[in-house]
Amino acid sequence: MMNAMNLIKRSGIAALAVAALASCNSGEEKKAAAADSAKAAAAAPGAIGTPIKYDSSKRYIFLTWDDSPQPPGTTICKGIFHEAGVKATFFSVGFNQVGPLKKRIIDSLRSAYPEFLLANHSFSHGFRNQYGKFYSPAMRDSALNDFLKNEALLKVPVKIIRLPGNNTWAANGQIQGQKASNLLVKALDSLGYKIIGWDLEWHERGKYPQESVTEMIQKLNQKFDDGNTMEQNAIVILSHDRLFEKPQYADSLRRFISVLKQDPRNVFETIDHYPMVQGRK
Repeated sequence: MMNAMNLIKRSGIAALAVAALASCNSGEEKKAAAADSAKAAAAAPGAIGTPIKYDSSKRYIFLTWDDSPQPPGTTICKGIFHEAGVKATFFSVGFNQVGPLKKRIIDSLRSAYPEFLLANHSFSHGFRNQYGKFYSPAMRDSALNDFLKNEALLKVPVKIIRLPGNNTWAANGQIQGQKASNLLVKALDSLGYKIIGWDLEWHERGKYPQESVTEMIQKLNQKFDDGNTMEQNAIVILSHDRLFEKPQYADSLRRFISVLKQDPRNVFETIDHYPMVQGRK
C-alpha cells in the first residue's frame, strides 16, 4: 500500500515537472516568436530605414524642411507635399513644440511614414542660434544631450540629425563639411548617428523664399549636370517651413514640385533612404 502511495506521489511530481517544463518551453517559444515577429516587422517593406535599390537612370530628390513645428508653415508644406504625392523629411526642433497644436503637428509627421519622415534638428536649435557656443569644445556634452533630449521628447524614430546652422555630413566615421573636426560631430558619429547636410538651399529673405522657382529649377539641374552633389544622382534640398506660409509662396512651392514631377527621371524620397544613410548600397 505504501509503495503504491509513493508511486502515485512520484507520478504526480513528475507530471508537475513535465507541466512546468512545458509551460517554460511554451513561454520561451512565445518570446522567440515575438522576437522573430519584431525582426520581420522591422525588415518588412515600408519599415523606416529599409534600404531601397537605386536606379542609375533616375535622379533622387530629398526635400528636407527644417525647424518644425512652425504653424501654419509646417502644415501648409505638409499639405502641398501630400497633394503632389511626394515624400519629404522634416527636421524638427523640440523647443518649438509648445502647446497641443504643435504637438499634434509633430505626431502627424511621425505617423505619416513612408510619406513623411521626422528627424532630429536639436532641442534648442543650437542653444537658440548661439552656434559659437553650441559647437565649442567646452559645450560638447551639453550639445550632445540637446540632441538626445530632442530625440526622446519628439520620439524621433531615426538616428538622423541635421546640425543647426551648419552644413556637415557624417556617417560611419566618414565626416565632411564645416565641422569635420568638431568634437560634437565626432561624438554623434561614434554613437551611430548620421548627420545630413545639404546640396542646395532655398534661401530665406526675411520670412520668404529668396530664389524664384525658375532659379531653383536651374540650380538643381545644374547640380545634377555637373555632378556637384554629395552623392551621385542624389540631391538634398534644404528649406524652412516658415517660408511658405503666405499663399503666393505656397504657390511657388507647388509650382516647384510640379515642374520637377514633369521630369520622369526625378524620384522623391525620405532621408532614411539617402545613400550614406543606407550604407551606400
